[in-house]
Amino acid sequence: MNFDLTSEQEQLRDAVRTLGRRYGHSYFVEKAKGGAHTTELWHEAGRLGYLGVNIPTEYGGGGGGITELAIVCEELAAAGCPLLLLVVSPAIAATVIARHGTEAQRKRHLPGLADGSQKIVFAITEPEAGSNFHRLGTVARRDGDDWLLAGRKCYISGVDEAGHVLVVARTEDATTGKLKPALFLVPTDAPGLTWSKLDMEIVSPENQFLLYLDDVRLPADALVGESLDAGLPALFSGLNPERITVAAMGAGTGRYAIERASGYTTTRKVWGGRSIGSHQGVAHPLAHAAVQVELARLMIYKAATLYDAGRDLEAGVSGNMAKYAAGEAAALAVDTAVQALGGAGMTTEYGVATLLGAVRAGRIAPVSREMILNFVAQRVLGQEKSY
Repeated sequence: MNFDLTSEQEQLRDAVRTLGRRYGHSYFVEKAKGGAHTTELWHEAGRLGYLGVNIPTEYGGGGGGITELAIVCEELAAAGCPLLLLVVSPAIAATVIARHGTEAQRKRHLPGLADGSQKIVFAITEPEAGSNFHRLGTVARRDGDDWLLAGRKCYISGVDEAGHVLVVARTEDATTGKLKPALFLVPTDAPGLTWSKLDMEIVSPENQFLLYLDDVRLPADALVGESLDAGLPALFSGLNPERITVAAMGAGTGRYAIERASGYTTTRKVWGGRSIGSHQGVAHPLAHAAVQVELARLMIYKAATLYDAGRDLEAGVSGNMAKYAAGEAAALAVDTAVQALGGAGMTTEYGVATLLGAVRAGRIAPVSREMILNFVAQRVLGQEKSY
C-alpha cells in the first residue's frame, strides 16, 4: 500500500490550494448572497487546467483521472469554495462523454469542458421517481430521424450557467418493447425546454431548478453514444465519479470548518487566561470531527484509485462508502465548528454557519445515506433487498 500522492498530484494540490485561498470563502458567500456566480474562479481554474484534469489530453485535458479531479474538488472546498458544478460538469458529463460518447461528441464538447468555456449539467432526478431511476417519467420517442423528449426534472444544478443539459430519459426497445434508459445532450436554448428556479435554504452561488421538457425536438446525434445500448453503461459510468467528487467536496468543507474553529479556539481566552481550546469540552469534539474527516478522505482516495484502475465494481462500493462517510463527517465538522465558536459561529464573518445548509444537503444528495446503507447491506453483507 502507498498512501502518498505522486509528485504531480502534490503539485496539483498545492496549486489548487493557492488558487482557492486567493478567492476564499468571503468571495464565495458574496457571490451567493448577491445572486451571482463564481465566474472568475471558474474561468481561472479552467485556464490553469484544473477543470480538465480528468479529460484525455487529445481533447485538451490533463489526461489524469478522478483522483486528480477529487483533489481539485477537495482543495477548493478546503479554501471555502465548494463548487458543485465541478461534480456536475467535469465529473459526470465529461466522464460520460469521454467514455461513451461518439467521437463527434467528444470533439465538440470535451475541449470546452476542459478549459471551462463550456458547462454541461446533469438531469436525472424527477419529482415522482425519487431515488428510483427505474421509474423515470421523462420519455424519449422517435419522430422520423429526430427524438422528442417530454417530462420533468427537479433539483437540477446550474442550468442557468450551462450550454447543455445531459438528460436521462426512457426509450422503448424496438426488439423487446421494454423501456430502457438513454442519455441526450439537450441545448439549454432548445424550443420546449423551460425551467424555474427553486428557492433553497443553502448559501450557494449555484442554483437549483425545475426543468420542463415539452416535446423538445432533438437531432439523432443528440443521443449519447452510437446506439441505445450505450445508455445504461453511460449512466452508471457517471455515478461513481459523482459520488467520489461529492465526497471530496464534503471532506474539503469539513477541513475548512475545523481549520476555522481551531484557529479561533487557540486564541480565544475567556477563563483564567487560557485558550478555550485547552478545555477538553471544546478540543475533544473538534478532534473527533477531524478523525472522521480524515477517515472519509482515506475512503475517497481508495475509491478514486479503484475507479481510475478500471475496477468499477469495487469503486462502486468504495465510492458509496466514501460519500456516506464524507457526508456525515462534513455535517459533524461544520456543526462542531459552529458550537466551538459560540455566537461567533453563527455570523457571516466567521464563515462556518454559511455552510450548514450545504453539508446537511450532503447527507441527502446526490444519493441519500439510507440508500447507501441499503446498497452496502445488499452488496457487502449479502442481505435481502429491502425495498
